[in-house]
Amino acid sequence: MNGLNLDVYRGEILGFVGASGTGKSVLTRTILGLTPKRRGVIEVFGQDVDELNEQARKAMERRWGVLFQQGALFSSLTVRQNVQVPMREHLKLSEELMDELALLKLELVGLKPEVAERFPSELSGGMIKRVALARALSLDPEIVFLDEPTSGLDPIGAQDFDELIATLQKTLGLTVFMVTHDLGSLYSVCDRIAALGEGRVIAQGPIETMLRSEHPWLKSYFHGKRAQHLAPAAEAGR
Repeated sequence: MNGLNLDVYRGEILGFVGASGTGKSVLTRTILGLTPKRRGVIEVFGQDVDELNEQARKAMERRWGVLFQQGALFSSLTVRQNVQVPMREHLKLSEELMDELALLKLELVGLKPEVAERFPSELSGGMIKRVALARALSLDPEIVFLDEPTSGLDPIGAQDFDELIATLQKTLGLTVFMVTHDLGSLYSVCDRIAALGEGRVIAQGPIETMLRSEHPWLKSYFHGKRAQHLAPAAEAGR
């Protein structure tokens, strides 16, 4: 990265975009502490993550949820057990209460109770995404990190998932940091967009800012053939 500077505002859905290989997922993993940081400062909830002791770090991790690419569910665990993983790590709850909470989280993302005892191999791609989202919400986080949440979904499934994210954001008052390449998501649910390129944020703002940018990559991305059919629909929905 080269002087990257980015703020995420409370209560917004931020879409984070960039060409393949620019470091979108790496940045997310660095914020989460999964990839070592080389330099700079990362602050979450106003706290420098490097200055936190283990107890404070765990307390911070309880305040965020993460949906990894492709869901990253544990194949040997049932859906219920996958959703309960963060609960077992951070909370001391009875099995009965965790079972009840897991079912509540599954209902929150639009899944029926009978899904709870299935294994990931028995789920469709869209269901895997929803289970992963239920797991991300298991500790009632304030901010949710979504890494390519609609990747691999058909257009209808992607639209349904975008609508779910928007509904949950409003209902739960979430802040959402969404790494995505999905133009539909950027147009339909993101309050603000930040574009990564050349190791820095090359533009940030609402979709209108992206459309006005003269940066070559942004012009190609937001005015290419794939984008042309989205603009009229987006304008009609505003």
